[in-house]
Amino acid sequence: MDPANRNIALASAFVEELGRCGVSRAVLSPGSRSTPLALALWREPEIEVTVVIDERSAGFFALGAAQASGSPVAALCTSGTAAANLHPAVCEADESGISLIVLTADRPPELRGVGAGQTIDQLKLYGAAARWFCEVGNHDADDIGLLHYRSVACRAYAIARGEPRPGPVHLNLPWREPLGDAPAPGEVTASSPLALEGRDGRPLTAVTTMAAAPGGFVLSELAGHLENAQRPLIIAGRQPDPALAAPLARLAQAAGAPILAEPTSQLRFGSHERSGVIAAYDPIARAAPAQLEPDLIFRFGEMPTSKALRGWVASLEGAPQLVIDATGGWNEPTRRAAAMVRADPVELAGALADRLGPADAHWAAAWTRAAQAATEAIDAKLASQELSEPAVHRALGAAYRDGDLVYTASSMPIRDQEAFAAGSPADVRFLANRGANGIDGLISSGIGAALASERPTWILTGDLGLFHDLNALGLLTQIRASVRLVVFDNAGGGIFEALPQATEIAREEFEALFGTPSGLDVQRAAALWGLAHRRLVAPEEIGGLAEGPQVIAVPADRARDTALRAAIAADAAEAVSRAVGG
Repeated sequence: MDPANRNIALASAFVEELGRCGVSRAVLSPGSRSTPLALALWREPEIEVTVVIDERSAGFFALGAAQASGSPVAALCTSGTAAANLHPAVCEADESGISLIVLTADRPPELRGVGAGQTIDQLKLYGAAARWFCEVGNHDADDIGLLHYRSVACRAYAIARGEPRPGPVHLNLPWREPLGDAPAPGEVTASSPLALEGRDGRPLTAVTTMAAAPGGFVLSELAGHLENAQRPLIIAGRQPDPALAAPLARLAQAAGAPILAEPTSQLRFGSHERSGVIAAYDPIARAAPAQLEPDLIFRFGEMPTSKALRGWVASLEGAPQLVIDATGGWNEPTRRAAAMVRADPVELAGALADRLGPADAHWAAAWTRAAQAATEAIDAKLASQELSEPAVHRALGAAYRDGDLVYTASSMPIRDQEAFAAGSPADVRFLANRGANGIDGLISSGIGAALASERPTWILTGDLGLFHDLNALGLLTQIRASVRLVVFDNAGGGIFEALPQATEIAREEFEALFGTPSGLDVQRAAALWGLAHRRLVAPEEIGGLAEGPQVIAVPADRARDTALRAAIAADAAEAVSRAVGG
């Protein structure tokens, strides 16, 4: 604790506790009112600080770092609309269950609502999106004040980490002037060693995590369901833990169940047993063959993005769905789940695998045949095509190497990745902002994840995603991270081409309201920050790209690629029907 003056003492005691709890990374945007906390974070040896000028970018940078590391990250800003610019990242952190500690500096109460500059109502600014809000208050640096600040830091860390569901917490910290670290003898009046020093390297209040190990009754019930099922199916959607892959693959083999694995499930790629992993499930869901209808569905993680799969699963009223979710979420858009199982997915999958098997392989083999037929149809269609978004995603899937991290934008990139990245034995981690599903801040999130994970990182976005987060390119010039930014440059919102509006509305109106070409020149955007730029000519060039900060533009035609996706889907669904005799 720095005893220079009252503000500095309170701020440094608070930050000291964050570091002792386990916060190792903070992101701050410059501003005057946040000076006490900015100095405390900058000087805390346990916390690495990144300065990001744009608050919206800073919020998403912190979110990406927290998602990649699995640990709470602090984000600090000054008072006023700076705090409002963190709101989009707070919304995503809430929906995705990502640990953020949002610190908004504020004017003291006597300067609110009286016309003082840079002042808005920051109390509960993020509403229900924050797991916990605390107006930390104006305190003297006495025993009560210092212990209060230390205690708030411990509580904020525990709630952000998950009680039980991780998410953002919001602490509003008002500061009276002076804001710097000029010595003010006599302002620190605390005398208690606990208030002044805390617990000598340990948090003031350590909080244990909630136990989510599956009990014997739960395991027996679930094992019984799997043993009685003739056609069990495992669906693996977005979840961040790579440790789930191996035990879930074992469970699938023991139960004789295919795994429909979205890339963001961390199961489609990796060194675990992948013989039961199905990547080409979208055309199977489109064909909806009766021969492949399950009589039991186990779901780990969120529901995959595929609209066809969501619709098909929702139609299977005779197949009970059991959703495994340890953190208290309610990610169940089909409204058909028979049970929400609150147990650690890794422990549950491993324990169930130990209780089951061996299973009949015929059911899983039928799924594998259908998936192989769909895969061959996709490959055949893309082999005769020139550069396209689907072809580049196919090439990206083959180009990923051990240790890579892929951060994918919502809209078309996440859908094309799901449909066309076939999978491989490479250790690849897939992340995305799929809670609120926005494209804003995506590049900042990917750069934050690259820095926190220290992995070579691919960021996949469209040109509108780049337009929304153009300031983030500046981050690539100030941090040391190997980031390849792939921009699908289709002159606007490609996903809208697949909506009914594309054919129901006059083209001129559609372009103005939905296509919305930005006019952004990707090469000039890269040059603005002195970044290397490359414009692809053929999909196979992806495999030869070197590591290092660079921007790769993929020229694309929205209407042509929409037609290509429809043709691929039709051919693959027809191949599935032939493979299963439908």
